[in-house]
Amino acid sequence: MGPLDGIRIVEIEGIGPCPFGGMLLSDLGAEVIRVGRPEPSFLQANFDVMSRGKKSITLDLKKPEHKAALLKLVATADALIEGFRPGVMERLGIGPEVCLEVNPRLVFGRMTGWGQEGPWAQRAGHDINYISLAGALHAIGRKGQRPTVPVTLIGDFGGGGLLLAFGVVTALLEAQKSGKGQVVDAAMVDGVAALMASVYAGMQQGFWSDKRGENLLDSGAAFYDVYETSDGKYVSLGALEPQFYKELIEKLGIEGAPAAGEHLNPAKWGELRPTLEELFRKKTRDEWCEVFEGSDACFAPVLAAAEVFEHEHHVARRSFIDLDGIKHAIAAPRFSRTKPADPTPAKERGADTEEILRECGVTLP
Repeated sequence: MGPLDGIRIVEIEGIGPCPFGGMLLSDLGAEVIRVGRPEPSFLQANFDVMSRGKKSITLDLKKPEHKAALLKLVATADALIEGFRPGVMERLGIGPEVCLEVNPRLVFGRMTGWGQEGPWAQRAGHDINYISLAGALHAIGRKGQRPTVPVTLIGDFGGGGLLLAFGVVTALLEAQKSGKGQVVDAAMVDGVAALMASVYAGMQQGFWSDKRGENLLDSGAAFYDVYETSDGKYVSLGALEPQFYKELIEKLGIEGAPAAGEHLNPAKWGELRPTLEELFRKKTRDEWCEVFEGSDACFAPVLAAAEVFEHEHHVARRSFIDLDGIKHAIAAPRFSRTKPADPTPAKERGADTEEILRECGVTLP
C-alpha cells in the first residue's frame, strides 16, 4: 500500500516525460489508467518500462462515443495527465474546461517543453532544445570544447516527468483543502531552470563562470573529475571538503600536493591533474576500488549501465527487480510505513478497456 493508494490518475498516452511522471505516480501506489490509441504500439509490453504497474485501455478520441467514455472515466479520477502541444486536448474536445466541468476536483496535469504560453509554446522540440534555452547545455562540457550532449535525463525526466509528478501531487494536496481542481502547467524549460538555480546564483555572485570546465563542479577542479584506469575504464572523484581531499591525497600517497583548504583555490587546480592522470593509469578500476574500500575520499567506480545491477550496494538495498526478464529500478523514494508494492509488468495494450469502462457504466460497440 503505497502513499498514493486510492488515487486514480488518467494518463493520455504519449512518449517520454509524461509516461515517466505517470510511472512515478503508479510506483507510489496510484491507480494509473493509460488511455491509448487503438493502433498497436511499436513497443512490446515488457519493454515499455514506463507503463509498468499501469492499467491500459484503448479509445479513439476522434469518435464522439469514445470521447464521452473518456469523460465518464475523468469523472471518477483525481487527476489527468497529458503531454500534447498546447491546444491539442482542446481541439479533441477534452481540454481542461470540459474535464473540470464534469469533475470540478480534477487536477489536470499538462506536460510540454516550452509551456502553455509564450512565443515558443507551439514550437516542436526535444530535451536538447529545452536544456539549451535554460542554460544547462552551455554549462556541460570540458574546457575549450563545445557543449557535451547529455543523456535525456535533465529535460525529459528531471525537469519534465519528475516536475509533472511533483506538481500533480502538490495540486492534489491543495484540492483536499479547497475541494477544487486546477491546471498544472509543467514545462521542461521551467523544470530545467529550477534545476539550474545554484548555477544561476553562482554566476550572478561571481562564483561560477560561464566558461565550461573552469568551475569547481564541472571538471575544472582536478579533485572533482573522472580519470581513466589501466584497463580503459574510469573512476570518479568528488573530494571537495578539506577532510575528504586530505584523505584522497593520503590514499594516493601524493607528496607536494596543494594543502587541504588551498586545494579550493582555482590557481592550484592545474598542479594536481597531471599527477592524478598518471597515477590512475597504473591500476585497473577494480584495483582502485580495493585501494579506496571503506574510504571517505569521495571515490566511486564509473559503472556501465549493465554493471549497475550487480554492484554490492544495489544488491544489498534490493534496488532492482526482474519483471518478465527486464531489470527495473524499484520505486523511489522509500517509505518507512506506506511501502509501495513492487511494480507489475506493463500490460498488453487495451487489456483493461472492458472492465474499466463497465465500471464507469459505459459499453462501446
